[in-house]
Amino acid sequence: MKCPFCGSLSDQVLDSRPIEHASVVRRRRECLECKKRYTTFERPEEVSLMVVKSNHSREPFDRKKVWSGIDRACRKRPVAAETIDKIVDEIENELSAEYVMEIPSNIIGQKILDKLWDLDLVAYIRFASVYRQFGDIDTFMEELKKLKKEHLKRASKAAMPKKSKI
Repeated sequence: MKCPFCGSLSDQVLDSRPIEHASVVRRRRECLECKKRYTTFERPEEVSLMVVKSNHSREPFDRKKVWSGIDRACRKRPVAAETIDKIVDEIENELSAEYVMEIPSNIIGQKILDKLWDLDLVAYIRFASVYRQFGDIDTFMEELKKLKKEHLKRASKAAMPKKSKI
């Protein structure tokens, strides 16, 4: 590491600590030439995910694009911005864990739909109507029927009494 004061390349690490959930390491260093101390931060180099769109074009993954899509679906719904941030974090972490370089755009859309399903059904329908490009009322009604059926199924499972483990 080059000393920011004298430019020497010889230093000594005095202290190392992980910060920000251990993804960054903070190191306290002392220059062996001028004896001044300074701090450095080491971060892993992140490989940018490329999104492969349906027309086979590629573009870098854009967290803001995901956030704005979810935000539009949740507009005028009781969903806090912090909740949207959390969902985007979860999606980004899942994508980074599951994919190395390229990810199909439909996977991102499906992950958003899955998160919105659990969060707010109106936001789910809004996002699905744009994402799935409902061409007519019949297609839209089919999605609503599917939504209602799944919602009733989940509600009946939640209402069932739990079996005791005696």
